[in-house]
Amino acid sequence: MDPTSQIRLSSIMNISSGNPHIKIGLIDGPIELNHSAFQGSIIRAIKVSQIAACKSASSLACKHGTFVTGILCAKRGSPAPAICPGCTLLLRPVFMDERLGTNTKGINNDIIFPSTTPEELSDSIIEVVDAGAHIVNLSLALSTSSLMKYPILQEAYDYARRHEVILVAASGNQGNIGGISLVNNQWIIPVAACDESGLLDPISNFGQSIGIRGLMAPGINITSTSPGGRYIQMSGTSFAVPFVTGALALLWSIFPKARAAELIRAIRHAGSSYSHHRSIVPPLLDVELAYQVLKTMYKDGNT
Repeated sequence: MDPTSQIRLSSIMNISSGNPHIKIGLIDGPIELNHSAFQGSIIRAIKVSQIAACKSASSLACKHGTFVTGILCAKRGSPAPAICPGCTLLLRPVFMDERLGTNTKGINNDIIFPSTTPEELSDSIIEVVDAGAHIVNLSLALSTSSLMKYPILQEAYDYARRHEVILVAASGNQGNIGGISLVNNQWIIPVAACDESGLLDPISNFGQSIGIRGLMAPGINITSTSPGGRYIQMSGTSFAVPFVTGALALLWSIFPKARAAELIRAIRHAGSSYSHHRSIVPPLLDVELAYQVLKTMYKDGNT
């Protein structure tokens, strides 16, 4: 099944391609800015001094950043999901090739999970918030222990909350049950990966907090942009995150009067079977239902 249809996102994509006033902060690797799928997209680094474009098309950092970018803002009609090409993407590169590990499942189906330090991530979140981001996509992990609590991260999360900036983060690819420091905050939406049948994939971390506050989104055999002007398939919770981020960006484009907390509440409560949800496995995102929730609150839509 097409991943956008799986989470009932296709109908919302027919309503809007996104508003340039809605800005997505992408904390990831550099991207191949010259990819044909990004022609017409609004992509910029938050600082001129940062290296936002790939230096090496063969680097895993470039591959990861380019792939996530395609899910969000490739041009419509390309093989990539291209959820919200009309929104503005603010790039904040935070990792380089040497920091990435890879667990190869196949030639074109790598599970790649980049990592960064709590200090780097905290600084990056504050920078993208100050640059005007409305939503921050965190398709990454911490290079330190995932079980420890990091006050510096909590301060950055609280900074985003005070500025009404939504944080969407990967649950992780270790297949573990339990708490994870990266998503240990009420303001964050943790995202696990589901397979083509809408079932939790064994690679995803899950647990009580992820089940209560999080969502599942497509993350297996996703097709998106790759360096060299190509398109490839990859899997992992990294690639489930931008489906939630992109859905939020479209909903905010359609309902610009909505508050961040209202969007979070709508998209969480739009998880399939949410009212009966008591599982440690998060529910599958239903974007059409989230749209209907917001529509009842904002009958005039984008006026």
